[in-house]
Amino acid sequence: MPPGRLSGNAGMETAQIYARLTQVFHDVFQDDSLVLAPDVTADDVEDWDSMSHIRLVISVERAFAVKFSAADIGMLRNVGDLVDLIRAKL
Repeated sequence: MPPGRLSGNAGMETAQIYARLTQVFHDVFQDDSLVLAPDVTADDVEDWDSMSHIRLVISVERAFAVKFSAADIGMLRNVGDLVDLIRAKL
């Protein structure tokens, strides 16, 4: 299993997804003070621009061993939507 991936993703609870996603956000944005909530958007995170969005999506795909389509990504409005998408892909 590649580094950074979780084993047994299929049975992950929402709290586990948020915990792992928080680690990904901390890594991508290099900000350990970020606290994720369902209503958090790009406007709420300093340095969340189009390039960091791409890094974030790739990092989330790697961390959860999932793949998102362009349509999946285009429908995301906030962190809650991302968590729902991750859950649906597991």
